[in-house]
Amino acid sequence: MIIDAIDVYWARVPLAFVWKTSYADQRVTDTILVRMQSGRHHAWGESCPPYIPAYSAEHTLATFHTVREHLAPRIVGQDLGSAEELLSRIDFVKGNQFARAALEIAWWVLEATRQGVPLHVLLGGKGDRVAVGADFGIQDSLDILMQKIQGAIDAGFPRIKLKFRPGWDLAMVAAVRSTFPHFTFHVDCNAAYTLADAVLFRALDRHRLAMIEQPLADDGMSLVDHAELQRRLETPICLDESAHSVAHVRAAIRLGSCRVVNIKMARVGGLAASREIQALCAEHGIPCWVGGMLETAIGGAICAELATLPNFTYPGDIFPSSYFYDQDLGTPAVTLCGPGAVATSRVPGITQEPDPELLSRWTVAHAAFRREGL
Repeated sequence: MIIDAIDVYWARVPLAFVWKTSYADQRVTDTILVRMQSGRHHAWGESCPPYIPAYSAEHTLATFHTVREHLAPRIVGQDLGSAEELLSRIDFVKGNQFARAALEIAWWVLEATRQGVPLHVLLGGKGDRVAVGADFGIQDSLDILMQKIQGAIDAGFPRIKLKFRPGWDLAMVAAVRSTFPHFTFHVDCNAAYTLADAVLFRALDRHRLAMIEQPLADDGMSLVDHAELQRRLETPICLDESAHSVAHVRAAIRLGSCRVVNIKMARVGGLAASREIQALCAEHGIPCWVGGMLETAIGGAICAELATLPNFTYPGDIFPSSYFYDQDLGTPAVTLCGPGAVATSRVPGITQEPDPELLSRWTVAHAAFRREGL
C-alpha cells in the first residue's frame, strides 16, 4: 500500500492519580500518536515513551524529534507491502525502538483496516478476549494497599503486580502475603537494585511470587547480572527494561538471565518484533506477557490484540481506561468484558481513535507529512 499521509502527535494526558514507581511520581502520561493514511483508509497507532529518560534512554521529546526529522519522511509516499519493508526503510537509525515502533504499529493497524480484519487476525492471534491483571504503585500506607488488593480480587482480576522499591519492598510483600496467602502476585522493581541486594531477593522466595520483574539496572552488565541473580533464586526473574529487542532476548535466553519475558510492543520496536520474541521464547519454554506503558485506549486496544498470540500466557498489563484516566484520550474507552478480561476487536483494525477535542487540548506538538501530489 502507498502511504499517502502521516500525522504525528505528541500528547500529554492527565492521570487520575499520582502513579508512584522507582523512577518518579508521575502525574501525566506523555505519548506519541501516529495517524497513517493510504487511499480512503486511515488508522491510528501509539508509542508511549516516558517523558523522563529513566525507564529507557529514549524519551518523548527525542522520540517525537526522531520520527519527525528522520523516520516519517522516509515512509510517506512509499509503497510498503509489509512491516519488514517499512522497517527496512528506517533501519539506518540505530536503536530508537519507541520511534520505530510509532510508525510500525500504525502500519499494522492500517493494513488490518485495509484487509477488513481485526488486528489480532492479521497478527496471527485468536480469541475474543484476553486476561488482564491489576497493578498497584507505591501507596501511602499498607492499609490503603490492602483495600485496593481486596477490591481487585473481588473484581475478578487473576493476578496483581506490586511496585517494589527501597523502603517499600520486603516488609510490604510479607504483609501482603500474610493477608492474601494464596493469591497470585508478582513484584516490579523497575531496575532499582543491584547484585548486592541478592539476600533481599532470596528472602522473597518464601513468599511464592509468580516472578520478580526487572530487579537490576538496565546497563552493560544487565543480562550477565540477571543471570547470576537468577541462579541464586527459586523465584523466576522477568526481564522488562533489559529486553530491548529480539537480539537482547536471544542473548538473555542463552545466558539464563530470566524465566519470563515482559513484551512491551514499543520498547522492542513494534509488533513484528513482539511476535518474533514471543515465538522465540515459546521455543525455549519461556512464558511471555504483554506489558503496558500507561497508553491511552488506542495503545491499550493494540496491546490486547497482541496478547492473543499463543505464548502470552500470563495476564497482561492492559488496563480499563478508568483505572488511569478520568478522561481517556482514546475513544471508545477500554473496559472489562468480564472479570479480569478485555475484549478484542470485532471490526477491521481496532475501534479506538483519539477524541478530537481532547487531542486538540492535550497536543504538545504536531507534525504532518503528505505524499507529493496530494
